Amino acid sequence: MSTMAKKLIYVLLLAPLLALASGAELQLDKAPDRARDMAGLQRGAKIFVNYCLNCHSASYMRYNRLQDLELSEQQIKDNLLFTVDKVGEPMTIAMRRADAKQWFGAAPPDLSVIARARSSEAGSGADWLYTYLRSFYRDESRPTGWNNVVFENVGMPHVLWELQGEQELGADHQLKLVKPGKLKAEEYDALVADLVGYLVYMGEPVAVFRRQLGVVVLIALAVLFVFAYALKKEYWKDVH
Repeated sequence: MSTMAKKLIYVLLLAPLLALASGAELQLDKAPDRARDMAGLQRGAKIFVNYCLNCHSASYMRYNRLQDLELSEQQIKDNLLFTVDKVGEPMTIAMRRADAKQWFGAAPPDLSVIARARSSEAGSGADWLYTYLRSFYRDESRPTGWNNVVFENVGMPHVLWELQGEQELGADHQLKLVKPGKLKAEEYDALVADLVGYLVYMGEPVAVFRRQLGVVVLIALAVLFVFAYALKKEYWKDVH
């Protein structure tokens, strides 16, 4: 038997196994929609500033943009302005990238457009983030003591562990809560939904307005089509 024939047989035998492996896709949980929930987006902004902005910047987002979430400039100054002096400044951090790389192995990414960057065939960026932030588990083999089902061997520790509690990954690859946190499971899920909602908003603050404007434009085009069709019939009525 020739070498080429042997290779062909191996490929045919391995094809079903490769197809099976490629079909095992990550299952993402559906993230609640917070696009029009101003109270939820405000809570998400507060969570982001208190838990995420210590390591992650959002350099494309300015604090004064939070006024679109029905927050006054004074409320922003009193409750959310900790790393800069003026509300017109971007959401940056004091930690240098070189220091972050030395401490964590890699510099924490900027989160301005993380929700858009994580979109894939498996689901939206919101779904990925919502599942990711609820999928940390204890792993003593990791430098931080944490790992994640969605992002294997992630360098980020579970900064919300006091709220969620501690999970373990069982032999069946299912997560199990072994040490409860300050929040009940449904309360923690709601908190994560608020945070993810804010991350989605931050990636495109005008998304809701853009969709509303799109509907208005389509209605206007439909009305113009009626007039254009009537004008066309008027021009062509005497053509046989």
